[in-house]
Amino acid sequence: MDKRYVVVGAGAVGGTVGARLHRAGHRVVLVARGEHGAALRERGLTVHGPAGADTARIPVAAGPHEVDLREDDVLLLAVKTQDTAAALADWAERPVGPDGGRAGSRLPLVCLQNGVENERLALRHFRRVYGAMVVLPAAFLTPGEVRIWCGPRTGALVLGRYPDGADDTLREIAADLTGADFRAEVVEDVLRWKYGKLVNNLANAVDALCGQRPGAESGELAVRARSEAVAVLERSAIAWAAPAELAELRRGVVDELPSGAGAGHGSTWQSLKRGGGSAEVDYLNGEIVLLGRGCGVPTPVNELFQELVNRWARERREPGSLAPAELAELVGRAAAEQPAAAG
Repeated sequence: MDKRYVVVGAGAVGGTVGARLHRAGHRVVLVARGEHGAALRERGLTVHGPAGADTARIPVAAGPHEVDLREDDVLLLAVKTQDTAAALADWAERPVGPDGGRAGSRLPLVCLQNGVENERLALRHFRRVYGAMVVLPAAFLTPGEVRIWCGPRTGALVLGRYPDGADDTLREIAADLTGADFRAEVVEDVLRWKYGKLVNNLANAVDALCGQRPGAESGELAVRARSEAVAVLERSAIAWAAPAELAELRRGVVDELPSGAGAGHGSTWQSLKRGGGSAEVDYLNGEIVLLGRGCGVPTPVNELFQELVNRWARERREPGSLAPAELAELVGRAAAEQPAAAG
């Protein structure tokens, strides 16, 4: 049976995945509210890429109350992690099909999100939860538009059942994504890949605070945040995909070709640029802080990054407005004040 993909959160990742599935001939519904939802209804979704712009007229819903769910639907969750709990509560209780069974009991849900918390939250509401480690350099800054800057494929995804394993439903979804211009790999240890991406995403905070400035200082700050994460994961006996594995997944498939507004910037920088008042840093750097506190490994760099990004978001400060030298000074001060690791 031909699936219909309901994309909850049609931003950079959700919008791009939905548009590519639609272009490949699949039934798709994009879920978006506010100015973005209005623009999608009026003008369609425009995906700007290295090969030019492509506009698609895809059905749009403002929320679950506007979607009549069917037995062949797949929910693709692509909201930011701070919005996950509300989205799950909205969608899990929606009736499916003529007998009105719950979506949480009937439908598969795929988390196309950063971090490692979304799937855990989802499993409280949905019986079948799938995780995805997504490599898709893209930006969402303008209502009705997303921009990607990679090639020759649109992106790469590693998918698995949560907390582990794989099944035929997932293999069918992966086949659809492969046919929609993605590299889609099915694995039985998706959390290992997601932890690897989490370590990589810790640098998003430096980008959000300092922007893409020349010099080695910003890179050194990112290395310090990642070094803390490695120490935490090792102490916690958590496996993660090594940088070489992530690089091999991308090589010749998702090569970055930066161009246009927001190009090269991470999702945290984009959240600050949109000025929505929140960012997902609590589930990126904050995840390492949480694990570190649980296992007795100090994480002063990630704790500082979490605090600063949250402040920038609340106060709607311009991303990239902090000088790397100033951030380095704050990092040094925070590291000096942090107590030593527990024995």
